[in-house]
Amino acid sequence: MTDDRTDERRQLVERLERRGHVENPRTLDALRSVPRHEFVPDGSRRSAYADRPLSIGQGQTISAPHMVGVMADLLDPDPTDRVLEIGTGCGYHAAVTAELVPEGRVYSVEYEPELAERARETLESLGYDNVSVRTGDGHDGWPEHAPYDGAYLTCAPPEVPPAVREQVEPGGVVVAPVGRGRQRLVTVEKREDGTVERSEHGGVRFVTMSGG
Repeated sequence: MTDDRTDERRQLVERLERRGHVENPRTLDALRSVPRHEFVPDGSRRSAYADRPLSIGQGQTISAPHMVGVMADLLDPDPTDRVLEIGTGCGYHAAVTAELVPEGRVYSVEYEPELAERARETLESLGYDNVSVRTGDGHDGWPEHAPYDGAYLTCAPPEVPPAVREQVEPGGVVVAPVGRGRQRLVTVEKREDGTVERSEHGGVRFVTMSGG
């Protein structure tokens, strides 16, 4: 796996930890491991380790590293978990999740065919063979591989799509930005009795979810 710009990643992670954005040591290690510059367009590579979103084309963005870390901490997957991602984008968030589930798998759905293909190629070139990417409408989830131990969205629907919630098994959690205009980062935890517990984790700003 490509491992240049290591010092920049280390400095970025130190800043995120110092500011209290990311707390889980496993998440910090994952952010330290994934070469973010490999996932952004050539014109943005100089800014790859700035803690801010960057355009990746097709009207989409790569999330700021601190937000990827915050969502990874909330998801908190076990190493063997199977995770559903809605919104592959450039594949960076999927790579971070893949680092957290080395004995599991990430199933990622991307609405834009061009982005899906580019992300698939980047992930394969970097050796992330535990990530599967398909083109489709994220509102439908990826039922063929359900149930999942957890799921997250990198784009904002008005509410968590019912199919995504249903494809997560009891005891699992969905992490997602929700809302139109005013967005909130939420977790939806499925209890064993089938009910759900929803918690909010502050205001966020994500691209609007396509499809549906």
